[in-house]
Amino acid sequence: MQQLKIAILSSIAWRTPPTAYGPWEQVASNHCEELVNLGHDVTLFATGNSVTNAKLCAVVPSGYAETQGMDAKVWECLHISNLMEQAGDFDIIHNHFDFLPLTYSRLVKTPIVTTIHGFSSNKIVPVYKKYNDTSHYVSISYSDRHNSLNYTANVYNGIDSRQFTFNETSDDYLLFFGRIHPDKGTLDACKIALATNKQLIIAGLIQDADYYNQKIASLVDNNQIKYIGNVGPDKRNELLGKALAVLHPIHFDEPFGLSVAEAMMCGTPIIAYNRGSMPEIIKQNVTGYIVENLEEAINMVPKLKLLSRKDCRQHSLDNYSMHTMAKGYVEVYNKIL
Repeated sequence: MQQLKIAILSSIAWRTPPTAYGPWEQVASNHCEELVNLGHDVTLFATGNSVTNAKLCAVVPSGYAETQGMDAKVWECLHISNLMEQAGDFDIIHNHFDFLPLTYSRLVKTPIVTTIHGFSSNKIVPVYKKYNDTSHYVSISYSDRHNSLNYTANVYNGIDSRQFTFNETSDDYLLFFGRIHPDKGTLDACKIALATNKQLIIAGLIQDADYYNQKIASLVDNNQIKYIGNVGPDKRNELLGKALAVLHPIHFDEPFGLSVAEAMMCGTPIIAYNRGSMPEIIKQNVTGYIVENLEEAINMVPKLKLLSRKDCRQHSLDNYSMHTMAKGYVEVYNKIL
């Protein structure tokens, strides 16, 4: 295998890898570390407090979302330009930073691969379209592809299986793990738990405070419904692994769903609404149940006992390991070079 000099450009909202929330930073970290394991010469461009076995190059001391008083736009400019001014030192640049680095792509000779982690809105699509013919776009699910863009490949996000302990048996609680936001369906998760008389544990970052205060807070009694805040890797592993199921009643088209792959890696099945990538990520009636509405989700809870936790683990190992992801990206690099 030819050794490549690869620059990984991570987001700087949070540390890479994040201490708690930070899905883009987590994927960038997993990607970077496995490329190192495969023998490539990798430099990670991330926050200065990031942790990596690659070379670390940073101008930003810490994530702007976790450091009071930082101007995100200023630090993003400094961060991206820091890499682009060194572009000639690398065989390939891999952008996990959304659309802004594309504006440099015609100014440097080094090929840039961009993983599109989702579209925050259609307003950003014109930037991708402008660089459609000179960039190399990778989707994280086929469902998240925009019909006006050209894609080099689809590579599913990969996770570190060593961080997720397989549990053959579970406790009797349901888990909501993710952003507290209407898109993620936190309220629906509460309704599922109440209708089935199951305990629900809610873990995640409150991204919409009004939604939490107006819709969720009154249901949190710290008995049947508990909110435990944003959690780190150890607690995440414990919560995902011991849950009867993870509830993912989303109200938007999920680009991938990292917590879904992580739950299955622990052996925990999913109940999810049929939106976005869910039919791609979940194996229906094997690793979970994809449903159309709240009533169907409620009806699936008693059927969770029919699913094999070993099948959940194996499905995630086969499709969503960071080794599989890194190999997929190396194939992309070789194709381009």
